[in-house]
Amino acid sequence: MSKTIYLVLDMQNDLIHAEGPSGKGPLGEQVRERGIIARTSLALQKARAAGALVGFVRVGFSAHYHECPPNSPVFSGAPAAGLFKLGEWGTAIHQDIEVRETDLQIVKHRVSPFYSTTLEAQLRAQGVTRIVCSGVSTQAVVQAAVRDAHDRDYEVVVLDDCCAAHSAQEHANSIDSIRRFCRVETSESVTFA
Repeated sequence: MSKTIYLVLDMQNDLIHAEGPSGKGPLGEQVRERGIIARTSLALQKARAAGALVGFVRVGFSAHYHECPPNSPVFSGAPAAGLFKLGEWGTAIHQDIEVRETDLQIVKHRVSPFYSTTLEAQLRAQGVTRIVCSGVSTQAVVQAAVRDAHDRDYEVVVLDDCCAAHSAQEHANSIDSIRRFCRVETSESVTFA
Protein backbone atom coordinates (compact mmCIF):
# COMPACT_ATOMS: atom_id res chain seq x y z
CA MET A 1 0.00 0.00 0.00
CA SER A 2 1.25 3.45 -0.93
CA LYS A 3 1.99 5.95 1.84
CA THR A 4 1.78 9.57 0.73
CA ILE A 5 3.38 12.79 1.89
CA TYR A 6 2.49 16.30 0.78
CA LEU A 7 5.78 18.23 0.59
CA VAL A 8 5.36 22.00 0.63
CA LEU A 9 8.48 23.51 -0.92
CA ASP A 10 10.03 26.87 0.07
CA MET A 11 6.76 28.62 0.95
CA GLN A 12 8.67 30.94 3.27
CA ASN A 13 8.39 34.66 3.90
CA ASP A 14 11.58 35.74 2.09
CA LEU A 15 10.16 34.24 -1.09
CA ILE A 16 6.38 34.63 -1.01
CA HIS A 17 5.27 37.15 1.62
CA ALA A 18 4.24 40.52 0.13
CA GLU A 19 6.83 42.17 2.42
CA GLY A 20 9.59 39.67 1.65
CA PRO A 21 12.42 40.51 -0.78
CA SER A 22 11.22 38.10 -3.49
CA GLY A 23 7.61 38.64 -2.52
CA LYS A 24 7.92 42.24 -3.68
CA GLY A 25 9.19 41.14 -7.10
CA PRO A 26 8.00 39.02 -10.03
CA LEU A 27 7.85 35.78 -8.00
CA GLY A 28 5.60 37.38 -5.39
CA GLU A 29 3.40 38.83 -8.12
CA GLN A 30 2.94 35.36 -9.60
CA VAL A 31 2.20 33.88 -6.17
CA ARG A 32 -0.55 36.46 -5.65
CA GLU A 33 -1.95 36.31 -9.21
CA ARG A 34 -2.15 32.51 -9.12
CA GLY A 35 -3.59 32.37 -5.58
CA ILE A 36 -0.80 30.00 -4.53
CA ILE A 37 -1.05 30.54 -0.76
CA ALA A 38 -4.81 29.91 -0.59
CA ARG A 39 -4.59 26.89 -2.91
CA THR A 40 -1.72 25.43 -0.89
CA SER A 41 -3.72 25.85 2.30
CA LEU A 42 -6.67 24.00 0.74
CA ALA A 43 -4.39 21.22 -0.53
CA LEU A 44 -2.94 20.90 2.99
CA GLN A 45 -6.43 20.53 4.47
CA LYS A 46 -7.24 17.89 1.87
CA ALA A 47 -3.99 16.01 2.56
CA ARG A 48 -4.52 16.05 6.32
CA ALA A 49 -8.15 14.90 5.96
CA ALA A 50 -6.95 11.95 3.86
CA GLY A 51 -4.38 10.97 6.50
CA ALA A 52 -1.36 11.85 4.38
CA LEU A 53 1.84 13.00 6.02
CA VAL A 54 2.83 16.64 5.60
CA GLY A 55 6.32 18.05 5.31
CA PHE A 56 7.78 21.51 4.89
CA VAL A 57 11.03 22.24 3.08
CA ARG A 58 12.79 25.56 3.64
CA VAL A 59 16.05 26.99 2.39
CA GLY A 60 18.08 28.42 5.23
CA PHE A 61 21.56 29.23 6.46
CA SER A 62 23.12 29.70 9.87
CA ALA A 63 23.88 33.21 11.14
CA HIS A 64 27.38 33.21 9.63
CA TYR A 65 26.28 31.58 6.35
CA HIS A 66 28.89 28.82 6.61
CA GLU A 67 26.74 26.55 4.41
CA CYS A 68 26.16 29.19 1.72
CA PRO A 69 28.06 28.52 -1.52
CA PRO A 70 29.97 31.71 -2.42
CA ASN A 71 30.05 30.96 -6.16
CA SER A 72 26.38 30.10 -6.55
CA PRO A 73 24.35 32.36 -8.86
CA VAL A 74 21.32 31.43 -6.75
CA PHE A 75 22.62 31.83 -3.20
CA SER A 76 25.82 33.90 -3.20
CA GLY A 77 23.98 37.19 -2.65
CA ALA A 78 22.09 35.91 0.41
CA PRO A 79 24.65 36.95 3.08
CA ALA A 80 24.89 40.57 1.92
CA ALA A 81 21.11 40.82 1.67
CA GLY A 82 20.47 38.99 4.95
CA LEU A 83 18.29 36.42 3.18
CA PHE A 84 17.40 32.90 4.29
CA LYS A 85 18.79 33.28 7.81
CA LEU A 86 17.51 30.48 10.01
CA GLY A 87 15.53 31.58 13.04
CA GLU A 88 14.50 34.84 11.38
CA TRP A 89 11.15 35.92 9.92
CA GLY A 90 12.32 35.30 6.36
CA THR A 91 12.72 31.54 6.78
CA ALA A 92 9.39 31.06 8.57
CA ILE A 93 6.57 29.44 6.60
CA HIS A 94 3.98 32.04 5.54
CA GLN A 95 1.48 32.71 8.34
CA ASP A 96 -1.52 31.71 6.19
CA ILE A 97 -0.19 28.17 5.75
CA GLU A 98 -0.82 25.90 8.73
CA VAL A 99 2.23 24.16 10.14
CA ARG A 100 1.74 21.53 12.82
CA GLU A 101 4.26 20.31 15.35
CA THR A 102 3.97 16.78 13.93
CA ASP A 103 4.82 17.83 10.35
CA LEU A 104 8.19 16.82 8.94
CA GLN A 105 10.64 19.73 8.74
CA ILE A 106 13.51 19.82 6.27
CA VAL A 107 16.08 22.61 6.04
CA LYS A 108 18.17 22.68 2.89
CA HIS A 109 21.21 24.68 1.86
CA ARG A 110 20.94 24.09 -1.89
CA VAL A 111 18.17 23.96 -4.48
CA SER A 112 17.30 20.27 -4.09
CA PRO A 113 15.47 19.22 -0.92
CA PHE A 114 17.34 15.90 -1.07
CA TYR A 115 20.90 17.24 -1.22
CA SER A 116 22.66 16.93 2.18
CA THR A 117 19.38 16.95 4.14
CA THR A 118 17.48 14.48 6.29
CA LEU A 119 14.57 14.30 3.82
CA GLU A 120 15.21 10.83 2.46
CA ALA A 121 15.90 9.37 5.92
CA GLN A 122 12.62 10.83 7.20
CA LEU A 123 10.66 9.54 4.18
CA ARG A 124 12.14 6.04 4.49
CA ALA A 125 11.50 5.97 8.25
CA GLN A 126 7.85 6.87 7.63
CA GLY A 127 7.44 4.33 4.81
CA VAL A 128 6.63 6.96 2.20
CA THR A 129 6.39 5.72 -1.38
CA ARG A 130 4.48 8.62 -2.97
CA ILE A 131 5.35 12.31 -2.89
CA VAL A 132 2.87 15.03 -3.77
CA CYS A 133 4.64 18.37 -3.93
CA SER A 134 4.21 22.02 -4.76
CA GLY A 135 5.81 25.37 -4.02
CA VAL A 136 8.14 28.04 -5.33
CA SER A 137 9.81 28.28 -7.52
CA THR A 138 8.73 25.85 -10.17
CA GLN A 139 12.00 26.12 -12.13
CA ALA A 140 14.17 25.52 -9.07
CA VAL A 141 13.06 23.52 -6.01
CA VAL A 142 10.01 21.92 -7.66
CA GLN A 143 12.00 20.65 -10.64
CA ALA A 144 14.85 19.50 -8.40
CA ALA A 145 12.49 17.71 -6.02
CA VAL A 146 10.70 15.93 -8.85
CA ARG A 147 13.86 14.77 -10.60
CA ASP A 148 15.61 13.68 -7.40
CA ALA A 149 12.50 11.90 -6.07
CA HIS A 150 12.02 10.14 -9.39
CA ASP A 151 15.60 8.85 -9.32
CA ARG A 152 15.03 7.56 -5.78
CA ASP A 153 12.05 5.53 -7.05
CA TYR A 154 9.25 7.54 -5.48
CA GLU A 155 5.96 8.03 -7.26
CA VAL A 156 5.76 11.81 -7.74
CA VAL A 157 2.80 14.14 -8.27
CA VAL A 158 3.10 17.91 -8.76
CA LEU A 159 0.20 20.24 -8.02
CA ASP A 160 0.43 22.69 -10.93
CA ASP A 161 -1.97 25.23 -9.41
CA CYS A 162 0.05 25.39 -6.18
CA CYS A 163 3.35 26.28 -7.89
CA ALA A 164 4.74 29.56 -9.22
CA ALA A 165 7.82 30.86 -10.98
CA HIS A 166 9.05 34.35 -11.85
CA SER A 167 6.68 34.48 -14.83
CA ALA A 168 3.72 32.49 -16.11
CA GLN A 169 5.82 31.36 -19.09
CA GLU A 170 8.67 30.17 -16.88
CA HIS A 171 6.19 28.19 -14.78
CA ALA A 172 4.61 26.60 -17.87
CA ASN A 173 8.02 25.73 -19.34
CA SER A 174 9.09 24.17 -16.04
CA ILE A 175 5.96 22.04 -15.73
CA ASP A 176 6.37 20.87 -19.33
CA SER A 177 9.99 19.89 -18.68
CA ILE A 178 9.16 17.62 -15.72
CA ARG A 179 6.07 15.84 -17.08
CA ARG A 180 8.20 12.80 -17.97
CA PHE A 181 9.23 12.38 -14.33
CA CYS A 182 5.92 12.88 -12.53
CA ARG A 183 2.19 13.15 -12.83
CA VAL A 184 0.87 16.71 -13.00
CA GLU A 185 -2.40 17.37 -11.22
CA THR A 186 -4.19 20.21 -9.45
CA SER A 187 -5.22 20.73 -5.85
CA GLU A 188 -8.76 19.79 -6.90
CA SER A 189 -7.94 16.67 -8.93
CA VAL A 190 -5.34 15.10 -6.61
CA THR A 191 -6.21 12.23 -4.33
CA PHE A 192 -4.00 11.97 -1.24
CA ALA A 193 -5.35 8.67 0.09
